[in-house]
Amino acid sequence: MTDTDVVPAVPADPAKTASDPRLRAWVVTALLVALMMINFADKSVLGLAADPIRKDLGLSASAFGLASSAFFLLFSICGAAVGLLADRTRPKWLLLTMALLWSVSQAPLALGGGLAVLIASRVLLGAAEGPAFPVAQQTALSWFPNHRRNLPGALIVLGITLGVLVAAPVLTWVIHHHGWRSAVAVVAVAGTVWALLWIPFGGEGRYGTDSPALAEGAGTATGPASRRTPYRRILATRTWIGATIAYFGTYWVIAFALVWLPSYLHDGLGYSSATSARLLMLVWGMSGIVVLGQAGLTGWLLRRGSASRWARGRVGGILMLVGAAACLALPWARAGAVTVVLLVTGVTLSGAMGSVAATTVVELVPADRRGGSLGIMNAVVTTAGLIAPTLIGHLVDTHGTGGYRYAVMITGALLLLGGSAAVTLIDPDRDARLLPA
Repeated sequence: MTDTDVVPAVPADPAKTASDPRLRAWVVTALLVALMMINFADKSVLGLAADPIRKDLGLSASAFGLASSAFFLLFSICGAAVGLLADRTRPKWLLLTMALLWSVSQAPLALGGGLAVLIASRVLLGAAEGPAFPVAQQTALSWFPNHRRNLPGALIVLGITLGVLVAAPVLTWVIHHHGWRSAVAVVAVAGTVWALLWIPFGGEGRYGTDSPALAEGAGTATGPASRRTPYRRILATRTWIGATIAYFGTYWVIAFALVWLPSYLHDGLGYSSATSARLLMLVWGMSGIVVLGQAGLTGWLLRRGSASRWARGRVGGILMLVGAAACLALPWARAGAVTVVLLVTGVTLSGAMGSVAATTVVELVPADRRGGSLGIMNAVVTTAGLIAPTLIGHLVDTHGTGGYRYAVMITGALLLLGGSAAVTLIDPDRDARLLPA
């Protein structure tokens, strides 16, 4: 099996799936991609329904930004806590619990309520969704050896893009024809359906319990002797720090795109609603292509013997640096084709770092420290989701549509910092040798 294999549909026979580890690996991966699609459909509801929600509840841009940021109030804390728990508890049951909580948290908002219910619902939803990405990555990558992790890792990230691509037209139609509360109900039901499928088909693979040395038959610094490596030593490595800084920039872009990009296209750049919708689809579609392209290039480099600092750190970092240049140029460009090119480039090229960061940390870290290391990284990174919506809302209230210009410049600066960190700091081979045995 290679990184170019197609992800199969979920089969009807669980017994047959369980008897074929290769098929089971891709079934689990497909389910986890679907989980991330639902995860980001949940997140995108507020951005897609921003205008009707603000009109219905009488919210200013700052108040709406605060409600959006409320989602991340417990997001980071729970991401770290459940990540640590994932090193001691089967990820299968953690993911099942999360999915069910997503649906429960959105039920009150779907039925009614004002700003208080909106904020409470988003806080609980964020707490339940906070650990989803690191635990999903940990689970998916547990089915594959290091040199074959790029595609499944990228597919989990691709779930973000697919979630938005599917959510945008479907939820927009629901919002326009049945109201924004009905859209909330739709994503809540989707979470419940996923949980019912995960019970018979979900699970962890053998590479989640063996170290890379045992699983791949190669001598590495992540063998059994290093399994009790303290988290503090892992978090002090240049690779973990570089991956976290870079991924923070990526998540800032995601938060910006989910909450404010529709408004930026319409109000800041002056595009019609129809054109804005098409541009959103273009942005998220190109993001998916970039993620898969990065996975293919990284996998090819690793199979040819390139070190991860080149195949992962520098590939991801260079993409971020190009995206940073596009964002920093965007505020000064005239509206038109150049603006579209810069916008698409700036948003899409940074997206690959989510996959790069996860696969790099899993490569570096001993098997029984992966959940905690990914969870803590995700906790740090997702503070961007807490800060970005509120800050951008404040800039828009203070400077009008000019506030979007400042928001794009801040985004470019963060991508510049993240890309530089990825290029200069990420080197899992070096840092694995420095971890105590």
